[in-house]
Amino acid sequence: MTTKRTYSANSSQTWEEPNYVAPRVPMTWQRPPRTDTENSIQKPYVPRATSAASFEQPKGSEKYSSRYHEYSVLQQHCIYWDSDEDGIIWPRDTWIGFRNLGFNVLFSFLAVLFIHAALSYPTRLATSYVPDPFFRIYVGYIHKNKHGSDSGVFDSYGRFIPSRFEDIWAQYTRRSSGEPPRTKMTLSELWEFVKGNRVAADPFGWVAAAFEWFTTFLLVQQRGEVEKEDVRKILDGSLFFEIREARKTKDGWNKGWGLGGDGFIGGEKVWYIGL
Repeated sequence: MTTKRTYSANSSQTWEEPNYVAPRVPMTWQRPPRTDTENSIQKPYVPRATSAASFEQPKGSEKYSSRYHEYSVLQQHCIYWDSDEDGIIWPRDTWIGFRNLGFNVLFSFLAVLFIHAALSYPTRLATSYVPDPFFRIYVGYIHKNKHGSDSGVFDSYGRFIPSRFEDIWAQYTRRSSGEPPRTKMTLSELWEFVKGNRVAADPFGWVAAAFEWFTTFLLVQQRGEVEKEDVRKILDGSLFFEIREARKTKDGWNKGWGLGGDGFIGGEKVWYIGL
């Protein structure tokens, strides 16, 4: 898809360029969208209610999404934390969830404080103006916690938008011209992605996005990079269950920075005492 444009009203110079590029906005050519997603996913711009589809996994996590087919993808992301599946996440549930993922005591405690202080009230507003005295989070209204400066992968109702997910890797992974997007992202690329999504006057969104993606890096990085498939499965929640089960085995979960019981740092087990 190209079009001929003239550089200025006083110039007759023209050139061929993609129609997603505006010559006077450098970021439009520095951050190109993925244009071949439809080769794998039919109508990738249409939000998926119950599956997190990607170019490599066009049907998403089939078994997982089939089991939780009555839930939106954003709700599926939260089901791990709702261990009894009663639709309510207590602070204790979040504490246990982080500990089972291998995070240490301090990180888990701070995560509980931040998550429940920030996310409880928006989900409570659906039924009452009175804040929940126990800072519980209501999964049925979790879409009310969508915030600014996020990736845009979820719409306002908790549905997953494949094209937005693919654009992350097309726009922020470094590669040579003509190469397909990489399926791994470094910490510096991840930081550029977080910064690139910031919107004006949104300090809460800035902090929330940084916390979410930094936590993702801590959980799944390997050799300083996060894999696209791991990120996809974090977004639909299926990876949380996989990590919890892996940590029950002798080998444990061999990714992340060893913030908890597994003791892995950069893929190597360096201690055997849980924190």
